[in-house]
Amino acid sequence: MNRVTLSIGLLFVLVVATNLPQWLSKDEIVPLSETEQAWQPNYQASEMLSTLFDAKGNISHQVFASQMEHFELLGFTLFKQPQYTIFVATQQTPWQVSADEGTLYGTDRIQLENGVEIRNQNEQGFARTIRTEFMEVDLLDKTMQSDQSVQIYGQHYVINSNGFTANLTTQQYELLNHVQTVYQPSP
Repeated sequence: MNRVTLSIGLLFVLVVATNLPQWLSKDEIVPLSETEQAWQPNYQASEMLSTLFDAKGNISHQVFASQMEHFELLGFTLFKQPQYTIFVATQQTPWQVSADEGTLYGTDRIQLENGVEIRNQNEQGFARTIRTEFMEVDLLDKTMQSDQSVQIYGQHYVINSNGFTANLTTQQYELLNHVQTVYQPSP
């Protein structure tokens, strides 16, 4: 073996020895959801109106929003000034739900915040208007719940509660912490 071959071999071993720890170390894998790209909306809409149907072809709910941003990687959609119309059954009048902000998770659960108002379009219903600052609505089960202060307005009464659950289909309401009921019969 001559000096040139020995020098090239020694140089090769030196390069391998200095770079081996770097080659064997695992690169830190950053999940895509934690990257800057996840915080950028996939698409946006202004003055959006969408109608969703159930498996039987009946209208399930409609949503209107002044602005909408969908984040695919994070799994939610943000709404500014959403207005939901929830159709309970074909023979019943729908419920109108509005708020300043809303977040839709998947296709069946929405959280509404700030100035939440639920209006029963049926004037004969037990509850005509429900107001709170936070409400979670399950669009499949047609149920809603809140752990915040809630006011329920009927024809001749106002119920104040700290939290409640409601089933829009059966129109059953459960107060979690009843505070006060004011009844004013009509003259």
